[in-house]
Amino acid sequence: MSLPNHLKQPFMIYPVIKRVLDVVCAVIGIVGTSPLWLLAIVGILVSDWGPLFYTAHRIGRGNRPFKMYKFRSMRVLRQSRAGAEASLRPDADRIFPFGNFIRKVKIDELPQLLNILNGTMSIVGPRPVAQDQFDMFRYRPGVERSADEDETMKRLDAAAAVPVGLSGPAALYDFIYGDHITDESEYMQKVYPTRRELEYTYVQKASLGYDCKMVLYTVICILYALVGKEATWILRELLADARRSCPQLDVMPKGIE
Repeated sequence: MSLPNHLKQPFMIYPVIKRVLDVVCAVIGIVGTSPLWLLAIVGILVSDWGPLFYTAHRIGRGNRPFKMYKFRSMRVLRQSRAGAEASLRPDADRIFPFGNFIRKVKIDELPQLLNILNGTMSIVGPRPVAQDQFDMFRYRPGVERSADEDETMKRLDAAAAVPVGLSGPAALYDFIYGDHITDESEYMQKVYPTRRELEYTYVQKASLGYDCKMVLYTVICILYALVGKEATWILRELLADARRSCPQLDVMPKGIE
C-alpha cells in the first residue's frame, strides 16, 4: 500500500497547513456552535440524567489508542455491555429520543472538536477505528486470517499514516447509508467493505482541496438530514470512489446503482 508523495515526505507544507487550519477551525467551531453545546447539555440532562459526555476508545494515527469524546446519546444504565464497547451497532432501545436527534444531525460529534485541539484528531480524515473492532482484525491468537482480513489490515495500516478525522468519505458513507444498518453482521457484510475502501481513498486523495470538499459535503448531508432527506448523489460519488479503489467490490445499496 503506497502513500502519496505529499504524505511520505516529513516536511511538506500540506500537513503543516492542515494542522494550523484544524486548530483555527476547532476554536471557531467551538465558539460558533456554543448554542448547540448548551442545547445538547440541557437536552441530555432533561432526557436522561447522568454524564454529559461519552468517552469512546479509538485507534488513531500510527495505530495509537486515544479517547474520543461525544455527547452522550444512550441511557446511563444500559451504556455498557459486559465491559465491551460493542461499538459497531448500538441497540436502538438504548438511545433516548433526544439522543437520537443529536445523533441524526451530528450534534453528538461536537465534543470531538476538543480532540482536534489536543491533536488526536483532524477536521477531515479516516474515521477512527474502535478499539474492539481493531483488535478483532489484528489480534486473533491461533487463528489464521483470511485474504480479505489481511487486506483489511493493510487498509487500516495505510489509513494510520494520516490523522483520523471528524468527517471524511467513510464517515459520510456511514451517515448517509451505514447508520441505517442496525444488525452488526449485516453491517460487516454490506457496509464495512465499502467503508474500508473509502478510508484508503482518503489517504490517496488527501489534500487541502479534498478536505474542503469533504467539509462542504458534510454540511450538505446535515442539511439534507434536517429536512428528512438523504444526499444520494453524494452516496453515488462515494460508491464510485470505493469501486475505483477496489473494482471487485460489489456491495451496493439497492436503488443506488
